[in-house]
Amino acid sequence: MPEIEIHHETEHAIDPKGQRVGITASVLAVALAIVSIASHRTHTEAIIHKSTANDKWSQYQAGRVKLHSVELGEALVGLIGGKGAGTDKLLGDYGRQKKKYENEGKDVMAEARHEDAEAEEAERRALRFDLGEGLLEIALVVTSLYFISHKDMFPVMGVTAGIAGVAIAITGVLV
Repeated sequence: MPEIEIHHETEHAIDPKGQRVGITASVLAVALAIVSIASHRTHTEAIIHKSTANDKWSQYQAGRVKLHSVELGEALVGLIGGKGAGTDKLLGDYGRQKKKYENEGKDVMAEARHEDAEAEEAERRALRFDLGEGLLEIALVVTSLYFISHKDMFPVMGVTAGIAGVAIAITGVLV
C-alpha cells in the first residue's frame, strides 16, 4: 500500500523576520501595558488630590461663614450698645473666635492650594502618559500590519512610534 504524504502548513519554512516582528510587537505590547497602568494610576492620583482640595475649600468656606457670624455678632453688640462685664466678655470671646477662624482659614486655604497644585501636576504627568500610551498603541497596530503585507516599512514605523511613545511616557515620570 502506497504511503500518502499529507502536508501541513507547519512544515513550511519558518519566517525569521516574522518571528522578530512578533517579538517586537510583544515588547511593544508590554510597554503599552506598563504605560497604560501608569496613566491610570496618575489620573487616579489627580482625582484624589482634587477631591481633597475640594474638601479643603469646603472647610475654608465653612470657616468663613463662622467668621462672618462672629463679625455679625460683634456688629449687633455694637449696634445695641450694651455695656457691662457680660458684654465685654462676649466681645472678648468674639475677638478670640475671629482670630481662631482667620488663622484656621489661612492654614486651610494653603492646604487647598497645595492640593490643587498637586492635582494639576498629576494631570500634567498623566497627559504625558496618555500621549505615550497612544503612540504605543499606534506602534503596536502599525507593527502588526507586517503580518498582512510582509512589508518592512511597517515594523520600522512601529518601532519608531514605540520609541517616541516610551520617551514621552518617561517624561511623565521625570516631570
